[in-house]
Amino acid sequence: MAWTKNERWAGPKLYVMGHKTALIASDRSKFAFVEKPNTWLDSEMIVPYIGRMTNTSPTSGRPGRPREFDSDAALDKAIARFSEHGYHGTSISDLHACLGLTSGSIYKAWGDKRGLFLAALDRYMEVRAEAIRSCLAAENSGRDKISALLTMYAQLSSGAFGCTGCLVVESAVELSMSDPEIAKRIAAQQKKRETQMRQLLEVGKEDGSVRRELDAAVTARLLLTLQQGMRVLGKTGATVKYMQGLIPEMLRLLD
Repeated sequence: MAWTKNERWAGPKLYVMGHKTALIASDRSKFAFVEKPNTWLDSEMIVPYIGRMTNTSPTSGRPGRPREFDSDAALDKAIARFSEHGYHGTSISDLHACLGLTSGSIYKAWGDKRGLFLAALDRYMEVRAEAIRSCLAAENSGRDKISALLTMYAQLSSGAFGCTGCLVVESAVELSMSDPEIAKRIAAQQKKRETQMRQLLEVGKEDGSVRRELDAAVTARLLLTLQQGMRVLGKTGATVKYMQGLIPEMLRLLD
């Protein structure tokens, strides 16, 4: 059975799943795939309604089907895709292929592409914060903690990691001027990183590993600027040796 463009829909629902078109009965009791979907169908227009279509009907009394996939694993894949290609350079079709999920599952889990992006951004910042905490916990003096942090950024800003890029930096460049909510999240994240660096400098001043006359607030902003610049250079294919060569000069700011 197939629908034509001008046919009036009554009862059954039609939407796109990957490269197939699914015909769903109004009570969701049965469905069938049409191998050659009509060319007029636009998945970007139809798929957003899947969430409503698959919710439990008020009269059915049956619960909706649970999402059977690892949300964090899916978000990690989305982070890589958005970091490499940006928000506007990533389509729902790209995410469908990257995450290994149907477009319907993506919309049901996160609402739309922007919802998925925000969830990916939040996870990225959470995972990165935990990695930084672990990195700093292994060192004692303020200077050693700063050196370890800069070394971590050098590694993240080179080779394959560098080419993938930083989702925070990517978002700041691409979306801050057009999306106030994302701009607010990015600004808050940058403020946390700046505050953390200032606190490390203060620790160094107290334990004697950092010059006591140093202006911790200004130096923290400078080091953060250099760190973010490293992430930008990493997108151009910078090597580990190139990035690590910057660290001794950056540490000279603390003498």
